[in-house]
Amino acid sequence: MTLGGPTRIAVVLCAVLLAGSGCARFDNAQSQPFTTEPQMAPPPQTKPEPPPPLPGTPFPKACPAPGVMQGCLESTSGLIMGGDSQSALVAERTTGVVKEVSTKAEPVVKMTIPVDPSGDGGLLDIIKSPTYAQDRLMYAYVSTPTDNRVIRIADGDIPKPILTGIPKGAVGNAGALKFTSPTTLLVLTGDAGNSAQAADPASLAGKVLRIEQPTTVNQAPTTTALSGMGSGGGMCVDPSDGALYITDRTPSADRMQKITKDSVVSTVWTWPDRPGVAGCAALDGTVLVNLVNTKQTVALRLAPETGAVTGEPEVVRQDQHGHAWALAVSPDGNIWGATVNKTSGDAEKLDDVVFPLFPSGGGFPRQNADKT
Repeated sequence: MTLGGPTRIAVVLCAVLLAGSGCARFDNAQSQPFTTEPQMAPPPQTKPEPPPPLPGTPFPKACPAPGVMQGCLESTSGLIMGGDSQSALVAERTTGVVKEVSTKAEPVVKMTIPVDPSGDGGLLDIIKSPTYAQDRLMYAYVSTPTDNRVIRIADGDIPKPILTGIPKGAVGNAGALKFTSPTTLLVLTGDAGNSAQAADPASLAGKVLRIEQPTTVNQAPTTTALSGMGSGGGMCVDPSDGALYITDRTPSADRMQKITKDSVVSTVWTWPDRPGVAGCAALDGTVLVNLVNTKQTVALRLAPETGAVTGEPEVVRQDQHGHAWALAVSPDGNIWGATVNKTSGDAEKLDDVVFPLFPSGGGFPRQNADKT
């Protein structure tokens, strides 16, 4: 190519200016003069530069909700703590979305399950298989337009129903899932707003149902572990003796019942003022219960000899983060909750959230265990 006229004059002029370091360079050195001389570090200063400030919060920048694992969620239901005690899977009841949340990362949508959120229905609970590391299976309790049902979810596959036909009503759909052995899945179903169905042996409403070997083919018949349940709350197992605790809401009172490993059923506590019992967590002879209406978490201390409650429930959370439903124990012994403020008519700026019950860590304060 031959340059001529003004173009040639400009190139020659630029070459002359480069020789005098006066012409700009556009290269990978970001317009710095080229040199073969080594780049020497600046001499040390007598006063070192201060370190950069620490971030004000380790929580995701898109939702700066201090003091919680994750905020800006829709109203929640199921909660599964991660092995590092700083992450979790949380279900959003009204959207059917299951999110992976963490104190150190933005939330990730793990799956979206089609649900009918009308009334108090929707994605009502989630749980992992006891052998999740091997089979990658999860189970969910969900509402459809025609029923409530239990579904099984395999990674990369569509959800498959394993128990259908649980009555669905305008209210009374809330329920819970709990594995009591590697092969036994319990399902707490609400009464669908009809206490007569809870008493009817032919109805799946208002029961604690037992599914052995939950599978999609050749499944054993479902059996009933407990009847007469109201609107479902939660289920939790005490690791010290294997007792199962169930909370529900009846027309006359909220209550907590207990089923021992020998299938002995007893009522542990009732709340005639109906504060809205929800999820529970049990450990070392203490059962914690969320009371949605009063924005509380209470601890019921149980006598080791008899299992009887030793005194009035002790309030361990009042108002912080508002209305909470789920409770879950993390591997480090702390208790985490998840809120339902958006559907309880009391949403705050960063609702809904997953939060630690004891923000300073260290697990559940058992030093207060003798308090009655």
